[in-house]
Amino acid sequence: MKDDLHLSDVLTDKYVEEDFMEVPLADQAFRYFLLVVGVVFLVIAVRLFYLGVIQHNFYSNKALANVSDLNVEAAPRGIINDRFGSPLTENVPLFNVFATPIDLPKDAGNRENVLKTASGILGISSPGTTGTNPNDKILLKSGISQEELISIASQNLPGIAILPSFKMIDTTPLKFSHVIGYSSLATADDIKADPALTPNDTKGRTGLESFYDKYLRGIDGEKRYLTNAAGQVLGENVVRRAEQGDTINTFLDAEFQNYFYDRLQNTLNGLGRNIGAAIAMNPQNGEILALFSIPSFDPGNIAAALNAPYEPLFNRAVSGLYSPGSTIKPLVAAAALTESILDPSRQIFSPGYIYVPNPYDPTRPSKFLDWQYQGWVDMYSALAKSSDVYFYAVGGGYGNQKGLGIAKLKEWWQKFLLDKETGIDVAGEQSGFLPDPAWKERIKRSIWRIGDTYNVSIGQGDLVITPIELLNYISAVANGGKLYKPRIVDRIVDSEGQTVLKTSPEVLSDLSGEIGKYLPLVQKGMEDAVSQSYGTAYTLRDLPVQVAAKTGSAQVSNNQKTNAFFVGYAPAKNPQIAVAILVENAKEGSLNVVPVARDIFLWYYEHRLRSQNNQK
Repeated sequence: MKDDLHLSDVLTDKYVEEDFMEVPLADQAFRYFLLVVGVVFLVIAVRLFYLGVIQHNFYSNKALANVSDLNVEAAPRGIINDRFGSPLTENVPLFNVFATPIDLPKDAGNRENVLKTASGILGISSPGTTGTNPNDKILLKSGISQEELISIASQNLPGIAILPSFKMIDTTPLKFSHVIGYSSLATADDIKADPALTPNDTKGRTGLESFYDKYLRGIDGEKRYLTNAAGQVLGENVVRRAEQGDTINTFLDAEFQNYFYDRLQNTLNGLGRNIGAAIAMNPQNGEILALFSIPSFDPGNIAAALNAPYEPLFNRAVSGLYSPGSTIKPLVAAAALTESILDPSRQIFSPGYIYVPNPYDPTRPSKFLDWQYQGWVDMYSALAKSSDVYFYAVGGGYGNQKGLGIAKLKEWWQKFLLDKETGIDVAGEQSGFLPDPAWKERIKRSIWRIGDTYNVSIGQGDLVITPIELLNYISAVANGGKLYKPRIVDRIVDSEGQTVLKTSPEVLSDLSGEIGKYLPLVQKGMEDAVSQSYGTAYTLRDLPVQVAAKTGSAQVSNNQKTNAFFVGYAPAKNPQIAVAILVENAKEGSLNVVPVARDIFLWYYEHRLRSQNNQK
């Protein structure tokens, strides 16, 4: 056993230890240490930047998906009603299938298997997801069948979502398709243009569905399910409840339009023809009572309409451009009376044609035909008989009768707004085309001749307008000179019953001060077309309501086809309804449309006007 340590030994050891700790390290060691620390911090900083900035959206969504599942509840579109509150549309529940790239398997093989399985069940080609935003949903199929729903749900495929939705359908398909229109799921372009849309939203494409889409759309609901890492639902939170779109109340008369459509369709079937259109309007305020185009289409099967003959998606009532034929003659008469170049009692003789000298070869004059021998006619009988020779003279001048000339004719066409859209609240309206000498020289490389003026004076040649423009001008003749903006919608009401939009009569042009005193003379000619035995609408004479009318036939396709028009209004002295009817390629011209007009006025009197009179 050692002796106890002396104090001197302890102090000696201490001195030795202190000398050892003071041995200096080499500078190179510090450099290596700092380099290693710097590299570590640089790697950490780069990784944090990559995860926090470059991959921020991806990982934030993944983190959110780990704790919650946002379920979008589709909002039903608003309902469209007729003027009596009868629904013209209804919402039908359906399911849409989407692929969500962010939730698909990351392994390429597994992802391909999932998409192939889903595509096989749905009967579609496998979609690609390359370059797609991982947060987007890709529509695989809309409106799946019950069998498809059960089959795909039972597979529990990752990244394949089944979302409930609604589809608005017509209660009477075909008869209202053009005026109501159709809607379909929002496309990528739709969403880009309007970020408020989602892939499960529907967007109006035509008709009222398109024109009033923002009112009909509604507000989707949102419900968030809280989950743990294992996917177990821990709770739910209603973020927002779905709100149905607004209700649209129209001026359309569903019962009347159903009858009108069937009546014209039956006539087309009997003639072996396929194309027609009709509009009914209150000439006192622009309210549209009926509007349709034939052939029509099934809004639930747009794909079939795309390849069907005769362009069923084309709304001829507001978009079709037609030579108006003799239905333009009341306008020509009103213009000539106002311009003081026409004495309504002065007679012009029509042997069934007139000759116009040929400045290049006097032996070969140009012959312009009337549709039949007319004899001596004044303005009233010329309108009633629809004399072409009379209106050749009034429009272009002949013998001792001074004509309006093309400049004045175009001026009056424009006063009746035949080159302007009426502004009717349905998508796709077109405006008429009004020819003139400058246009002909520029486009056809030919001068304007007197024969061109004659042709447009009877509604042929290069003059074309739409049926809604035609009816609007006739309504102005009926009401004393005011052109109203045609209106389909009366009011729009939200889910709480509050009115969000109310329409009112809007005068587009008021010609009553200029032509008001002359219109009764024109109206008499249209009344004579019904009441006089020589009138072209004489078969309407025994209706229980007095009708004023004008028929028209326009030669088209190098005179190979004849389009037939009828325009008229009733009661003649206080009109409540004005009607335009078109049959393309009619066999006997206006003779084919007058019987339709007779039944339409009779139905409207018995079911609407008579009851209104009894209530007074």
